[in-house]
Amino acid sequence: MPSLPIPMISSLFLGVLLVRIWFIDRRHGPLVLLLGVCAIQGVIISLAQHYRVPGFMVVQPITATLVSPMAWVAFQTTAVRHFMKSDYLHLLGPLCALVSLIVAPDFLDTLIPALSVGYGIAILWVSLQGTDAMPRMRLGAGDLPSYIWQTIGAALIAAAFTDVIIFAAQMMGAAYLRPWIISIYSSVMLLIVGGLSLSSALEADTTEVDEAPEPPVSDQDVEIVGKLDALMATQRLYLNPDLTLSLLSRRLLVPAKQLSAAINRTTGDNVSRYINAARIKAAQDCLLAGESITSAMLSSGFNTKSNFNREFLRVLGKSPSDWLAGQAPVDKKA
Repeated sequence: MPSLPIPMISSLFLGVLLVRIWFIDRRHGPLVLLLGVCAIQGVIISLAQHYRVPGFMVVQPITATLVSPMAWVAFQTTAVRHFMKSDYLHLLGPLCALVSLIVAPDFLDTLIPALSVGYGIAILWVSLQGTDAMPRMRLGAGDLPSYIWQTIGAALIAAAFTDVIIFAAQMMGAAYLRPWIISIYSSVMLLIVGGLSLSSALEADTTEVDEAPEPPVSDQDVEIVGKLDALMATQRLYLNPDLTLSLLSRRLLVPAKQLSAAINRTTGDNVSRYINAARIKAAQDCLLAGESITSAMLSSGFNTKSNFNREFLRVLGKSPSDWLAGQAPVDKKA
């Protein structure tokens, strides 16, 4: 009786999500392509390991080398910068795998995990630096994009340990578990990478922006932040839930890195915290005006309850409900 292996079930799940975001949400970009690569890899693993279709045992290691470089390109082009022609160089990994398959097949056992670990560490390294290292991420998402990319980076690193687990199973006389290890382990990793790539928190500012060099302007930090404060006061840009560091830099005509450094040195906070502090002040005004907590959250530029509550607690030391309860006596006296 025909059965569906675990990787195939995972691929069907990712495929349904892919169809939904492509045709319904109209999202087309590197993250969607990453999701598609993960879905296809699950199908190939099923055909190779479960159904033993001729040829797919050869294809599997080649397509496996596409996931990690695709994750890196998706990370860079949605969180850090726009797509560049140099991004095509990351196809060298799969190309090397193809050459190795013909010339030195044993080298694939080193190449595939090396690519996963290398790209995983690279994603972790940048994402651990916080929101300022990802100027294209929406500031309203807070630290969530960093956490998601850190998880994806860790998943890529973990994926490299499949061979270690298989070797351990063989040492214990359980070599028959190899297909199960590959199926279950790879399915979990593909679901993590592909599933997390769907998060709306990873959507980037897609407006083109000219890259400008960052000259040494530390003596102008106060002036830059002063202009930013004025812009916040007059145009209330912080109310835009899709606000990004790139957008702020365009409005001030200041390079993103220079603006970020000026805010860091002048206020001691990163850009996200600076903007969220203004949003919390707006939320306070909304709450005092009688709006509900949810309404105040949305009116002040936040789009997730968790980020709103976390930032409220950070700025004021209290949750929104506790802070509002403490204002009630003041209102009655007034």
